Amino acid sequence: MSAAYATFGLAPATRAGGVLANGEFQAHRDFVDFIVDGRPLLFRLADLDAVSPLASDVPPAIFTAQVRCLLLEAPAPLPAGRYVIYGCPECRAIECGAVTAVIERDPASPDDYVWRDFAWQTSAHADLAFNGYHGTGPFRFRGAEYRDALARIADAAGVARRRVLLVGDRVAVLARLAAALRTIGIGAEITRDAAEVSADELRTYGAVAFGQGIDTTERALVRAAFERAAAPVAYVDGLAPIVPLLLAQIEHALDTAPAERRRLTQLVTTGGDAGVDITSTCRVRLLSYRLDRLRRTRTHELFDGVLGPGHHRIPLDGRTSRGRSFLVARTTDSVLVASSAR
Repeated sequence: MSAAYATFGLAPATRAGGVLANGEFQAHRDFVDFIVDGRPLLFRLADLDAVSPLASDVPPAIFTAQVRCLLLEAPAPLPAGRYVIYGCPECRAIECGAVTAVIERDPASPDDYVWRDFAWQTSAHADLAFNGYHGTGPFRFRGAEYRDALARIADAAGVARRRVLLVGDRVAVLARLAAALRTIGIGAEITRDAAEVSADELRTYGAVAFGQGIDTTERALVRAAFERAAAPVAYVDGLAPIVPLLLAQIEHALDTAPAERRRLTQLVTTGGDAGVDITSTCRVRLLSYRLDRLRRTRTHELFDGVLGPGHHRIPLDGRTSRGRSFLVARTTDSVLVASSAR
């Protein structure tokens, strides 16, 4: 084993939820990712839709148990000393597939930790020959740094604010949006006036979404209520009464990760193309939404494929040119929205 050390850290991450092109819902998951040598470990595993066991929506006792496992203070949940590093974001069952690794003390320096033999696993036993992540690891972490990072994240467990306040006058649209948010795992409440809401409740929200019918004065009153409560939130101005589009805007607003820890960092439209910037190889889906003359939502899938790091241009077709339309680009961890007026 190499004597070189890798740095170990932890950082908040998101598996973006929303409505997919086929109408199915994808759950929103907030979790803590492993940062190895300054880069999310998940990014080393190419296009993988998964979350770590350190998810903010698990009960505190389970979160603490997962931390104890990583510290080797509890037995390995799988044979041969293997631990789940990333699992299914929907059901968390091993049968859906999980990234596992052996976690052990370094024989040469028992104070340090080693992660090795990464593999994709769908049953109790891993087949390293066929499903191993060859070239990933082993990683050797200094014990003090490793334990300190896990201790800090255990103390901060459960602090994610996964609720959204919806402010608007189109009750039917807001009700559908609230239901969709709850379906993907984000709490949502509807109001027209936040002045009477207690400061403690306001501090539980991570974002406020304004409908198009809310004027500047009303928006200022809502903002003032949050300022009085010392509750910093992200504000979303709804682009159109299209639920999947509004979901994407809210998902983006709730994502506080820095650009270097996102796979998708930019979405722009120029002429007949959409430009996307990618930081690591991943699957990218590009959808177009618009309202027709009868106010019905029209959805078109424009692209679905794996792209490598860098800037990419995706041609737009004529279905995005009929009036004002909106583009939503999505990877497993990021969602961006752009207007396409041609």
